[in-house]
Amino acid sequence: MVNGILDYLWLVPALPLLGVVLNGAIALFAERPFLLREAGLPVPGGLGHGDASHGPSAHGTSAPLSGQHGASSAADSHGHGDSHGGHHETPAYRKLVAFLAPAVVGASFVVALLCVLSLASRPADGRTFVQILFPWIQAGSLLVPAALQLDALSSVMALVVTGVGFLIHVYSVGYMSHERAFARYFVCLNLFMFAMLTLVLANNYLLMFVGWEGVGLCSYLLIGFWYEKQSASDAGKKAFVVNRIGDFGVLLAMFLVFWTFGSLSFTEVFAKVPLLRESGVLTTGLATAITLLLFLGATGKSAQIPLYVWLPDAMEGPTPVSALIHAATMVTAGVYMVARSSALFLLAPDTMMVVAVIGAVTAIFSATIGICQTDIKRVLAYSTVSQLGYMFLACGVGAFTAAIFHLMTHAFFKALLFLGSGSVIHALSGEQDMRKMGGLKKYVPVTFATMFVATLAIAGIPGLSGFFSKDEILWQTFSSSHGSPVLWVVAALAAGITAFYMFRLVFLTFFGKSRMDPEVEKHAHESPWTMTVPLSILAILSVAGGWIGIPAVLGGSNLFEHWLAPVFHPVAAAGAHGAAAAGAHGASVPVHHPAALELGLMALSVGIALCGIGLAYFLYRVRTGKPAEIAKQWPTLYDVVYHKYYVDEFYEWAVIRRIVNVSTGLWQMFDALFIDGIVNGVADLVRSAGGRVRRLQGGVVGGYAFSLLAGAVLLVGYILYRSVVQ
Repeated sequence: MVNGILDYLWLVPALPLLGVVLNGAIALFAERPFLLREAGLPVPGGLGHGDASHGPSAHGTSAPLSGQHGASSAADSHGHGDSHGGHHETPAYRKLVAFLAPAVVGASFVVALLCVLSLASRPADGRTFVQILFPWIQAGSLLVPAALQLDALSSVMALVVTGVGFLIHVYSVGYMSHERAFARYFVCLNLFMFAMLTLVLANNYLLMFVGWEGVGLCSYLLIGFWYEKQSASDAGKKAFVVNRIGDFGVLLAMFLVFWTFGSLSFTEVFAKVPLLRESGVLTTGLATAITLLLFLGATGKSAQIPLYVWLPDAMEGPTPVSALIHAATMVTAGVYMVARSSALFLLAPDTMMVVAVIGAVTAIFSATIGICQTDIKRVLAYSTVSQLGYMFLACGVGAFTAAIFHLMTHAFFKALLFLGSGSVIHALSGEQDMRKMGGLKKYVPVTFATMFVATLAIAGIPGLSGFFSKDEILWQTFSSSHGSPVLWVVAALAAGITAFYMFRLVFLTFFGKSRMDPEVEKHAHESPWTMTVPLSILAILSVAGGWIGIPAVLGGSNLFEHWLAPVFHPVAAAGAHGAAAAGAHGASVPVHHPAALELGLMALSVGIALCGIGLAYFLYRVRTGKPAEIAKQWPTLYDVVYHKYYVDEFYEWAVIRRIVNVSTGLWQMFDALFIDGIVNGVADLVRSAGGRVRRLQGGVVGGYAFSLLAGAVLLVGYILYRSVVQ
């Protein structure tokens, strides 16, 4: 082994793929026949029709058919009987799936960790390892291998994906324990891990796009996992369609990248940037076109304005799916792609401004929506959209390191918040409305403690992970040549609103008098260890995960920035110059601001967050009737915010209806009249001609005799004519 453990880098995505194969076989040959027999349906000799095993009959009275989420099935079974029609005996195959699915992801994390440690032992300028698996596409000058790349950036992503993914797989074993399609669920979850790891470890844009589309497919499958429920299947289709808009932009960007650089490999493309820049081939306009198209894809995958509308509806899927795909990993793929392409973005100042403005506006826009939401998961969904806006704001001001830092810390505390909400839903037999909660902390103490830690972290309380990453973004927004004080104000206000609605969630859920249904409250209980242990580990990471990025102004050395420096600093130096070069390193322009200014802004942002917490305490602990009074005093404003500014309705009217109407018109005018007219006209012509010709075959013997006689006369006449003429 020339490179030691790094030669086994391919195992990182391959192990989850092995889980897909093994669990897929179990789902097909064990789970499906079991469900068919349980439903009283015949088991076909072959593979049969897959839908038969997952229809309403096979699921019995499953959660989707009863209008509740998967937690209700788990909660009911633990609390007051089995919600699945009386089935109590656990089939043996489920135990095997419960072991295999987390095990392959855990093994992937171990291999990734060993590879990263091996990479860290190398000198800083040698921390890029490329592993070519096999030749993939060879067409003319287009040579694209299936190759993996491990560097400082992809190593962070791989550890986050596999580490958080492993904890969520373990959590899912308990949360989905009474789900009928248990094996099918873990097949989709393992497939997602494979696709996401392919995305972050890819050595080129095309292989990254394969992973990009793969996570989109898994998102569709898992959002609509309970497809018997109309809202779930609709949400899955909505996510799929909205993301196709962004994916079209990524495809066009790849075409432009290959046309410009003659390659799709990250290392080759970024190495050619300075030469093509000097020769005039890579103009600012061309760089702007490429980066805007890439950012279009990012707005879809990472749910930014205007393509954010799919993410809140994605909460129709199981809660562990929301934690893994729609909070911690997949939705950060757009941020990763922008950071990976930083050399190109730095050449396009207009794009950088667009990214920063879209990120800032998304952050505060989504935060305001979260104020009025009553569904605990939807509050967290809009919080996710808002936090993703922070990450893009950081990318837009050139602070790519800060963006990835917040991506990592956000994965910890947001996964914890989603899993904690799942534990709450589990305790309340599927209830998600915070207005029907209250006083829960005595029933679910571990869930309360861990969620409270995560809430402190996302609010930016000093010492916790969210504080360090959020403050780094705010400082870079203020001090960078790409940033501005206006963007800082918007981001700081968004942070204050975030602190408000997150503590509103905590107060409504865990404090005050119980508003629970008496029957539900009677069975409220803490979750099993398979759910509470991942919560506790994520709580530790939510506290300490940001300590590797303590800034120098607080006496730290910002190890995280030093770790990513080999990725961003050389790129900036080669791909741009002046302020942009410094900005890629996350240090903005080479202007030294006094430490007092940074500390002052830090204190101000913390003060804004504390004001948000204080306001939430006043409204939801002291004057609990005040929110209703405010809603009555400002009914129009409350209605607009509660209905999410009617953006979905506007899209329905301005986009979807218009497309449907145009399509209907084209069908009626072009397809029905022109195309069908030609086809039907030819058919009518043939039918008319046939109707006339068929009269020659009337079936009358006299007619046939006359025809023979007439033919003979004509033939004899013709012969006589020829003989006379000759």
